[in-house]
Amino acid sequence: METGFAALGAWLYRRAEDILMAMLATMFFAFLLQIVFRYVLNWPTGWTNELSAILWIWIVLFGAAFVVKEEEEMRFDLIYASVGARTRSAMFLISAISLIALYGISFPAVLDYVAFMRVEKTAYLKLRFDWVFSIYVIFVIAIIARYIWLSWQVLRGEAPEEFDPTKAQSGI
Repeated sequence: METGFAALGAWLYRRAEDILMAMLATMFFAFLLQIVFRYVLNWPTGWTNELSAILWIWIVLFGAAFVVKEEEEMRFDLIYASVGARTRSAMFLISAISLIALYGISFPAVLDYVAFMRVEKTAYLKLRFDWVFSIYVIFVIAIIARYIWLSWQVLRGEAPEEFDPTKAQSGI
């Protein structure tokens, strides 16, 4: 049964990467169109800029929620990397509980703001702002769920991985 969940998780992760890649490709082509319209056709357009800005927000938050792995996150971990497994676990739990609490406390206000923004639309594409900002709600839910899951693993005795500077890489 565990391998079934692992296979499903791997499949969902690849689909999230596919969605992220499609958003990035769309943003890139909108950027190219903007250049062609402005400098070749001498016809400046606003919708390409608006689409690129919206997609950038979605790429960053969707990627952080579903694609970037915990070990790929950028952080200053000089102290964290130099301590033992028990101390690292305690430090992780303090950080995770803090993140869960802060995102949890802010969640009702986030929902209210996103719901309130349904009355406004973007200038060119006429997209409702609640749809544009809905990715933040998804991001908050995903981050809370991720840190609850990771905290549960640490509480079960799986200490966060020790940092090995000889194996540091760019994530590629």
